[in-house]
Amino acid sequence: MKNVGNTDKIVRYVLAVIFFSLFVVLQGNLRFLGLIGFIPLLTAIFGVCPLYIPFGINTNKSKS
Repeated sequence: MKNVGNTDKIVRYVLAVIFFSLFVVLQGNLRFLGLIGFIPLLTAIFGVCPLYIPFGINTNKSKS
């Protein structure tokens, strides 16, 4: 059951790039905050957001 729409995916890809850039910009142990970018990246790739499920949110407008 996919619950992430196209616009939502684009926003998630952009957020992933921003978070991954933190890995390059920050120094020391703070740079590992950039690994948070895997969360929006994976939810965009698979089209499923686990946080949307309990709230009943669905931005996917395609018919399944």
